[in-house]
Amino acid sequence: MIVLRPAAAGLPRVTIWLRPNRTLSRRGLRRLIMLLVALALTTAVLGAWQGNVFAPLFALVESSAVAVALCVAWRAGDRSERITLDDRSLEVQSLPGRQRVRFQPYWVRVRLEEGESGCRRLLLSSHGRELEIGRFLAEQERVELLRKLTVLLEGFNDQSRG
Repeated sequence: MIVLRPAAAGLPRVTIWLRPNRTLSRRGLRRLIMLLVALALTTAVLGAWQGNVFAPLFALVESSAVAVALCVAWRAGDRSERITLDDRSLEVQSLPGRQRVRFQPYWVRVRLEEGESGCRRLLLSSHGRELEIGRFLAEQERVELLRKLTVLLEGFNDQSRG
């Protein structure tokens, strides 16, 4: 998901937030886990009623493992990138980490390149440095981001010349 926050009056700065698409809220995740646990325990109770005394124990272990796996997968959706562009710098900050990379906007080139797995990579390059952005975005979103960044960089470079 690409969220563009345009420059405000008096502040020539544009911020672009890149986030993975996440359709399940925290509340929805809890409900899903509770539903899966209820189904597993119901099946386990039926199994125990028919003579499989280990079914409830197995259901508890299995439900815990599934809940942990779903929570880990859901937390992976917390990663994001913030791209801030003003007349002096283009800064990319990876979140939740603290990695920040700065480029001079006049020299930055944005391009799509074929990756190893057949997916195209969106790269920022300047002065021999490269940075891949938007790994978690869909292919169409990367193309859209390429267009937006190209237009924004041209606009900022035209303003700095004029």
